[in-house]
Amino acid sequence: MKKRFDGFHLTPFEKWVIFNKGTEPPFTGKYWNHFEEGTYHCKLCGAPLFKSEHKFLCYSGWPSFDGAIPGAVREVPEEFPDDRIEVVCANCGAHLGHVFYGEGLTPKNVRYCINSASIEFHPSRSDEG
Repeated sequence: MKKRFDGFHLTPFEKWVIFNKGTEPPFTGKYWNHFEEGTYHCKLCGAPLFKSEHKFLCYSGWPSFDGAIPGAVREVPEEFPDDRIEVVCANCGAHLGHVFYGEGLTPKNVRYCINSASIEFHPSRSDEG
């Protein structure tokens, strides 16, 4: 895994989301309605976070996943503004978004609501056999 903790490769908006816990406006990120086969990686350090099989469309306006690669993300309780649970990259601590439980949207009953600005997609290689 390539480590890219310097942030120099990020746009100013991506830096704001990742370092300042920003949130992109709904339905504006490039991955909210994206369903190719592959893996979503941390935009800051490149660590794999979510597989395409975890992704589902819930019309929230952000990429939604009902699971993560084991050990790839950490959940950090927030006290402000409304007792949400922040999701960060377990490798580098980059802000990814928030996780919600009990919504009943999938059989797993969990929704990782992730900013497109915090992740990058790597398609599955069709020539692997």
